[in-house]
Amino acid sequence: MGERTNSFGQPIGLPIADWSPRQRPSREVLEGRYCRLERLDPVRHTAELYEANSADDGRGWTYMAYGPFSSQDEYAEWVKKVAASQDPFFYTVIDKRSGRAAGVASLMRIDPVNGVIEVGHIKYSPALQRTIGATEAMYLLMQYVFDELGYRRYEWKCDSLNEPSKAAAVRLGFTYEGLFRQAVVYKGRNRDTAWFSIIDREWPALKSAYEQWLAPTNFDADGRQRRRLSDLISEARAVASRS
Repeated sequence: MGERTNSFGQPIGLPIADWSPRQRPSREVLEGRYCRLERLDPVRHTAELYEANSADDGRGWTYMAYGPFSSQDEYAEWVKKVAASQDPFFYTVIDKRSGRAAGVASLMRIDPVNGVIEVGHIKYSPALQRTIGATEAMYLLMQYVFDELGYRRYEWKCDSLNEPSKAAAVRLGFTYEGLFRQAVVYKGRNRDTAWFSIIDREWPALKSAYEQWLAPTNFDADGRQRRRLSDLISEARAVASRS
């Protein structure tokens, strides 16, 4: 039940007890088992990120508003610019196997008053894609947003033609909310934007599923998963709906 009525008989939203504006993301490190998220640092991370992305033939930049970059100097200028931004707030994903920077992601469109925040600018190098750490990085950001910062809503948006991004959102537990037509112009072309979200009351079930999936016992000696994240999320949601 998501509404009540006022003295005029009009439906209105339920009250939120003791609500206050949330904090903005800070520079703290988000530590996982397979990866670590650090505030993007132009001095420490640029060269490693550029090298990691050099294995991308260009298709990884298709749906980004920038890139690919023709030189490390050009990439360094972009890193310097976005690293200074507070919104988007950029993180570097450090792969713990190699100890090197392997991708970036950001928290953006930060709305502390309403408790809404978006994850975006996700650019994983080929070395990070489809790894346990790639998923864990998304879990660490969700955990930080919901458990530490106390936000109510976590968003994912992408070009509606970006099928891998839409599939990733669903796999990660986001709910599709709809299509915003002609929402963005980038690289001289139109973008219809697909919207997805997770809200705070869904997070406990999702967190349980992520922790089961990320457990070392869920992977064999070759790193192959025993249980799929999507299956664990479905089971956790079913349990939550009965409680």
